[in-house]
Amino acid sequence: MKVGFIGTGSMGGLLIEAFLSSGALEPQQVLASNRSQGRLLRLQQRHPGIILCESNKETAAGSDIVFLCVKPLEFKTLTDEIAASLNSGQIVVSITSPVQLYHLESVLPSKIAKVIPSITNNVKSGSSLCIFGSRLDKQDRLIVQRLLSFISVSVEIPEDHTRISSDFSSCGPAFISFFVERWIEAAVEATGIDEALISRLAGEMLLGTGKLLTEGSFSPQELQERVAVRGGITAEALNHLRSSLEGVFERLITTTHDKYDEDVEKLDLLFGRSSLAQSPLDR
Repeated sequence: MKVGFIGTGSMGGLLIEAFLSSGALEPQQVLASNRSQGRLLRLQQRHPGIILCESNKETAAGSDIVFLCVKPLEFKTLTDEIAASLNSGQIVVSITSPVQLYHLESVLPSKIAKVIPSITNNVKSGSSLCIFGSRLDKQDRLIVQRLLSFISVSVEIPEDHTRISSDFSSCGPAFISFFVERWIEAAVEATGIDEALISRLAGEMLLGTGKLLTEGSFSPQELQERVAVRGGITAEALNHLRSSLEGVFERLITTTHDKYDEDVEKLDLLFGRSSLAQSPLDR
């Protein structure tokens, strides 16, 4: 099986590295094209055997599965470029959340899927969100999910839940790390504790908390109840957080959905399709 990657930037490069380091793919199974020749050469130096393609058309034509790893507003130009190089037996996978299945199915002959990866896949952890188009049969879905299983937990979701699911699986590491960063800064300033030490403690805490929520059968509320003894220090601090963060998460969700809907509307115009009138939280 040949797997192509058009775009080897932040997420495209991460996926290539993760698939290779996990053993999901061998270098000679990977085709790649990118606007930056230097980035491709560095990739080949790290992984001798990777096939560097001179054009996106070459990557598309030579791959059984093609990952499209470019920015949302670059998709129409890209699909115009590669459409004639694809066939109905190939699987094309977008990793860009605002790009809808109907955008790609309207212009490409291939089987279309959308996968939302996470930076956590770099350490073979976290989830990969899978949204499958109508042309994929059961075997096609299994092929995609098996590939992703080497680097993540594959979770199939409906497309209208792409944004809210991505808030947690893909954006979540940035949101949580921001919270932890501010907490660490406050701890160092207030107590003088070594930053490296407290950062390590925070990382181990996050890792353990994730295992409790996924493997320990705890819900977030149950975990709080087990840790926070009534009248104790943790309970007092939780009460402070509840009052201080009132409305924050609702505004966070509104912000991500508004941006997502804005991008979908721009893509609808590029692909010549009128946007459907929807609330930001309906997508």
